Parts: sequence; C-alpha cells; structure tokens
Amino acid sequence: MSYSTNKRHHQYHRFILLIIIIIIAITSSFANADDVSLDDDSSPKSPSCNNPYQLAKVQIWANGQRAQDIVGLSARFGALLPSNVQNSNKSPAVFTNPFNCCSNLSSQVNGSVALCTRGDCDFMKKAEIAQAGGAAALLIINDQEDLFKMVCSENDTSIITIPVVMIPKSAGDVLNKSMIENQRVDILIFAPDRPLVDFSVLFLWSMAVGTIACAAFWADFTGSEQTTDPSSELLRKESSNGAANDESEKEILDISTKGAVVFVITASTFLVLLYFFMSAWFVLLLIFLFCIGGVEGMHSCIMSVILSRCRNCGRKTVNLPKFGDVSILSLAVLLCCIAFALFWAINRRASYSWIGQDVLGICMMITVLQLARLPNIKVATVLLSCAFVYDIFWVFLSPLIFHDSVMIAVARGDNSGGESIPMLLRVPRFFDPWGGYDMIGFGDILFPGLLVLFAYRYDKATKKGALNGYFLWVIIGYGIGLVFTYLALYLMNGHGQPALLYLVPCTLGVTVILSTVRGELKDLWNYGERPTLSGDLVA
Repeated sequence: MSYSTNKRHHQYHRFILLIIIIIIAITSSFANADDVSLDDDSSPKSPSCNNPYQLAKVQIWANGQRAQDIVGLSARFGALLPSNVQNSNKSPAVFTNPFNCCSNLSSQVNGSVALCTRGDCDFMKKAEIAQAGGAAALLIINDQEDLFKMVCSENDTSIITIPVVMIPKSAGDVLNKSMIENQRVDILIFAPDRPLVDFSVLFLWSMAVGTIACAAFWADFTGSEQTTDPSSELLRKESSNGAANDESEKEILDISTKGAVVFVITASTFLVLLYFFMSAWFVLLLIFLFCIGGVEGMHSCIMSVILSRCRNCGRKTVNLPKFGDVSILSLAVLLCCIAFALFWAINRRASYSWIGQDVLGICMMITVLQLARLPNIKVATVLLSCAFVYDIFWVFLSPLIFHDSVMIAVARGDNSGGESIPMLLRVPRFFDPWGGYDMIGFGDILFPGLLVLFAYRYDKATKKGALNGYFLWVIIGYGIGLVFTYLALYLMNGHGQPALLYLVPCTLGVTVILSTVRGELKDLWNYGERPTLSGDLVA
C-alpha cells in the first residue's frame, strides 16, 4: 500500500473517531442520578394532607412464594409508610367491587390490601371508601406506567388513616393475572430510606478524575509523544521515518476559536434533533456509534501499552486483500476489542453491563484526549464558556421553550423503547435499597479534560514544577467541581444537574485567576499561536 493511501486512510480513521466522540459527548453533558424527584410544593396541602411523597417498595407473594417487588408512590394524604420491613405487616390482596372504588363496596376488604383502578372519582374518595370497608391499605393501579402524584381534593376535610400507594399499570396486570389464576396473593408495603452517603459516587468521582489524569500521563506512560497513533500498526507504513513523523504531526486536531463556537452550535442542533426524533432505532444507532468509538479507543490504548513494552511485537504481518500488509498483533487485538464491544451490546441490559460500558467509554475518552487539544487559554475560554452556557440552557432554561428539560429528556431516553443512551459513565448504587445508577456524561469529562491536558503540556514545555505549575491545581479544581456537582444533585433531590455549571468555574476559573496572580495570563492566552494547519479543527 502506498504512503499516500495509508496517509489518507490514517487521517480519515482518526477524524471519524473524533467525530464519533463529539457526537456521543454532546448527547449527554450533565450529571444525574436516576431517581424519582418527589418534591412538589405546588400541590394543595392541609393539616390532614401534608405528607411527603414516598417511594414505596411493594413486595408480592403468590401462594406463599416470593414473586417480585414493584415500586409505587405514596399519596400526599394517609398514613406514612414504615421505613423498616419489620414494621410492616403482610396482608392478603383483594380487588374492590366496584373495581374503581368510587361507591360502597360489596367485596370484603377487611384487613386486606385493597386494589382498585384509577379514574371516575378523586383519590380521596377512593381512600375514604376503602378505609370505611376496613382495608389495611389501598393500592391504586394507574392507567399508564408513570407514577402520578396523588394530591388532596380542595376543601376536603376527610381524615385518611391507611397508606395509599399508586402502582404502574404493568404491576396491576401482574397482580390481576395472579389473582385470576386463583392464587393467594399477599402484599407487604414499606418505604426504605436511602443512605445519607452514596459510596458509589466516590467510585464514579475516582473514575472521572482518573480518566483525565490517565490521559494526561498517557504519552509518558507509553513512552511516546502525544502524536503517536498505535492504531497505525494495523496498516504498516512504507514511508520513511521522516515522512511518518510529518504525518503524525498533522494528525493532532487543534481546536480553534471559530471551531469552538461552531461546535457548540452544532451540538445544540443535534440535541434538539434527538429530542424531537428520539426513538428506539435512533438510540440503536447511537449504540452502534458508541461501539465503533469504543473499539477504536480500546484498540488504541491496548496497542499503546503493548508497543511501549515490546517495540518489536508488531513487526509480523499478514497480507490482506485491499488492506495490504497488516500487523498480526494489531489485527488480533482489534478482533478482541470487537468481540468485547459485541458482548457488551448483546448484554447491555444485564446488571453487569455497566462494567463494559465504562471500560469502552474510558478507553474512548483517553484516545480522544490524545487526538484533540486546546492550543491556548484563549480557545479554552471560548470553548468552555460556550459549553457552560450550552449546559445551563439545555438543562435549566429549555423548559421555558420546550416545556421540558431537553438535555434531561434526551439522556433519560424518552420514547426510546426502553433503550438507554450509552454515552455515560455509570456506577450502580450498591448500598442503596432502591438500586439505580449514578452517572456522569462524557462531555463533563472531555471538556474540562482538554483544559487539564493543556495545563499539563504547558507545565512540561515550560519546565514548571507541580506547585508553581497549573496541572495540579486544575485537576484538583476539577475534582472539587465534581464534589459541588454531586452536592447540588443531592440538595436538588436527584434533579439532573448541568455539571459544567460547577466544573468550568473550578477549572477555567482557577487557571485564569492563578495565571493573573502570577502575571502569566498573556503568555497562556497567546501560547502556541501559529498559522492554522490542515489538521486544525475549524469550522
């Protein structure tokens, strides 16, 4: 294969990888915990209707055998649910007659958990009738999968003393099927408390900070310059060393100020398209792109490590049609990476799939942080300021236009047919009785990561130490910004947070303030300015 063909393929290969990372980064640039937000100060309240909403765990037994657990939501009125399972009693389930529980009951519900459907009368009326029949609790089956917040009727003075919980339609179908088959169904309801400290967040914090730190030290660790591309071993070059170095130099993508602005505009456009046209096939397309990017990133990382320890390992080649001489080692690694990505994609709904997703994502981000770079603080200020406004607008201000938070709706996967967008690092909450995941978007690592890597390169080029340099302080600022992000997430009861709202001031702000105090802002602002090369990322 000729040098020019190899060069075109190599540049195309890296450019496509960067585009894939950009696409998946812009679809999820916020921190989130997949909680149900329960606060609702706008609903009517009274002394007898002032309960906090509680997530209820409903345990089901069929003929004495534990069947399954379902999640419900308690009403603003009625008795509070116990937080401990030992303080709750298991009671038989009985359907009310009439099924809507809007008139006096002909069925015996004394001491039982009464089941009824939503509709035809208000929630307080249903609870009052079930309570009058002697029910121990009332489960209201919703007509859809969402958990509707049950509030009080205006000017209603009824005193409800039994727990009232709404469950989704699918849970009602399960109960109905069991009872039609003449099975004895027993139900136990309680509301376990979430732990005050979520240790999974610490693991996620370590992954995010560690990914950026690893990307910064990657070239030193692998014994190569940042411009080295180990994936080039897949297609062996027949050029001279000098030509190869020239090609490698041009493959680094310097972000320009114009490119930074266009990037954020493009990101916003793509986000709106995702919001309006989100569907299962669209998410599957994003999963496909994620797998491609993950395979490229993992292959690059593995080959870098292998070749740094064994320079001669990739010399054996095999001739393939249309590809020419291909490194056997690189081909074998690529096939293993493809197999890993396929295994994750096939099992992406399994409980352990988060491990594969995080591995692919981390490898991908390390690779893209080797491909793209900020040339100076001027470009960093433009890019991160635009990203700062972008994040805040699409999380907090977009509901004023779209009646929903566009960023959160996209990451939540609304209308995605049960598929979830994989462009997140996620960690399960191991110590939370409710389970779920803590997550952070790739954009919240890549955007600040570009600045951290610039600080590392600047310190290295100017021979600055750890304390009088910038890298240490910027990465500490990033870690503190993540702490602020998850503190805000906790204080906002699980509402998705625009992480760049906290990360940009803690990274870019630290850099600007520190350089101003040291009198080095002008040097950082214009550092590395040169005529735009063909490898620059411009509009």
